[in-house]
Amino acid sequence: MLPEKENIILLEKLEQKSTIYVTKPFLPPLEEYIEYLNQIWKNEWVTNNGPLVRELERRLKEYLGVKHLFFLSNGTIGLQIAIKVLGLTGEIITTPFSYVATVNSILWENCKPVFVDIDSNTLCLDADKVENAITETTQAVLPTHVYGIPCNVEKINAVAKKHNLKVIYDAAHSFGTIFKNRHLSVFGDISVLSFHATKLFHTIEGGAIITNNDVLAEKIRLFRSFGHDRDDYFSIGINGKNSEFHAAVGLCLLPRMEGFIKKREELSHRYQKHFSGLNVQTPRIPENIRYNYSYYPILLQDENQLLRVMEGLRKNDIYPRRYFYPSLNQLQYLKGESCPVSENYAKRVLCLPLYYQLTLREIDKIAKIILNEINR
Repeated sequence: MLPEKENIILLEKLEQKSTIYVTKPFLPPLEEYIEYLNQIWKNEWVTNNGPLVRELERRLKEYLGVKHLFFLSNGTIGLQIAIKVLGLTGEIITTPFSYVATVNSILWENCKPVFVDIDSNTLCLDADKVENAITETTQAVLPTHVYGIPCNVEKINAVAKKHNLKVIYDAAHSFGTIFKNRHLSVFGDISVLSFHATKLFHTIEGGAIITNNDVLAEKIRLFRSFGHDRDDYFSIGINGKNSEFHAAVGLCLLPRMEGFIKKREELSHRYQKHFSGLNVQTPRIPENIRYNYSYYPILLQDENQLLRVMEGLRKNDIYPRRYFYPSLNQLQYLKGESCPVSENYAKRVLCLPLYYQLTLREIDKIAKIILNEINR
């Protein structure tokens, strides 16, 4: 066994050589997961709404405080099911600052995305600009809670109610964020979560669709499973189900959520300590929320500075991501409305590494490289 001093030196060398990615999934202790595997082998039930899937859905409903939740194969299929369940066929107002799955789901369901620019503080859809984008063929609003920061849900709800529009929230980033004592998942006609391995809470691959409407819930239940219940066929449908193996991962991780959020808060504050008072912007976190710290984005001065920072980090085996680039209204297969705020921010935003296993020492290293490149 190495002396303590030598252990510290070895650890420092390993950290210097290790590759740091923008995220790293937390995997539960293997023995804990194996306990669930033993149940699966005993039940011989691996998919088609098995007992672990139903248990995960029950626990998630309790954790999030929602009435109906359906565990899915991924979040994208949730957006597609939401659009189909609500019978949308016309224009859907959405954000240009999100992952491409948001707009692709609209296009996939043969609806027309109408882009409205983002709020410069939260980077979410600017609720004050939604009403001016409404036309006689507008049927819904599909905003994203970007980086887990809430959209202006109260203003969006008021505008939607006034114009008889449906609201679907892309809540892929929002698991664990609480607004006015309620999880963000309760807002809108339908809310869709992603449980991809890159997310705060994950099931390796997966997602969920949430509603408090009983009629919509029954449609979602059928649409998720080919439109039939045993040998009775009721509607169109698709295969959006997920397996017992994926549910088992979620059951292992859900009890750890509060610890995950607390650790990420600590890591985020360490970043902030380095950048405080300097010309490095971060989105404004509203005061009336419990934030989930799902990402740590920074806004650089311009795209040239961003590219320099990325190159400096890559030389040290550190790989941040440009979440989100490009602005979706500028996709080559979809030239949408001009959204100058989104277009500007998409060129300057960089998400830094943030995950449970990341150390404070590694954050110090990342921040030092960024500050050196900015000041160079």
